[in-house]
Amino acid sequence: MIPNSIGLIPAAGKGVRLGLPYPKELYPIIRDNRYKPVAQFVLDNLVRSGVNDVVFVINETKQQMLSYFGDGRRFGCDISYVVQEPISASGQSTSPGLAHALDAGYHLVAGKTVCFGMADTIMEPGDVYGRAWQAAHKDEDVLLIMFPTTRPEKFGMVHTDETGRVLEIVDKPRQTTLTEMWGAIIWGPRFTEHLHGSVRTRGISDFARILNEAISLQMRVRGHFVADGTYADLGTYEEILELDTSARQA
Repeated sequence: MIPNSIGLIPAAGKGVRLGLPYPKELYPIIRDNRYKPVAQFVLDNLVRSGVNDVVFVINETKQQMLSYFGDGRRFGCDISYVVQEPISASGQSTSPGLAHALDAGYHLVAGKTVCFGMADTIMEPGDVYGRAWQAAHKDEDVLLIMFPTTRPEKFGMVHTDETGRVLEIVDKPRQTTLTEMWGAIIWGPRFTEHLHGSVRTRGISDFARILNEAISLQMRVRGHFVADGTYADLGTYEEILELDTSARQA
């Protein structure tokens, strides 16, 4: 059980790379002859870790997500929805990005322990938030849940010292010796206020920069490495095919 916790799942992206006739967060994953949309995996992970209140950040086109997830009672939690407004740039509507999506739920998550995960990812073990919290120092401002990867160019890579303290986030490097990426994050009220001020007051949209500035401000940022864990990002068809292939081979 994570005290005073709330789940935060950004799902406001347009999903243009997949070109699906429905939100990519509802992409069907078949396991044991049962259907589960990809976004339900992170939701189940939160619930299994004792997080009972969850916020989905969506855009104005995601009505099908409301139809499927509803108020959350079927999934053992209470779900709220926040609509992320698009930013107008040169007359065109654009997605504001991850930092803005996370801050869109500020009025619901302020003062709480936030458990953040992406809606198009699958993480194992299935209670990774709870396990990370149990192993963490409870005075951390930010706890990065880290997984091994051989594709650093896709992720935010984490540089830690021998004690697990995070020294730097290197976002999507083409070349690096780092082998661990962050896949989910637990953070406290101090980082929520830092994120809010960065986005609303200073106009910063780069989430990696916001994390690195938190480190430079002497916030307590630590990594929890899930050595036996797996992390699948289903942002492209190639990644979906890889997941399906590995599932058939398992």
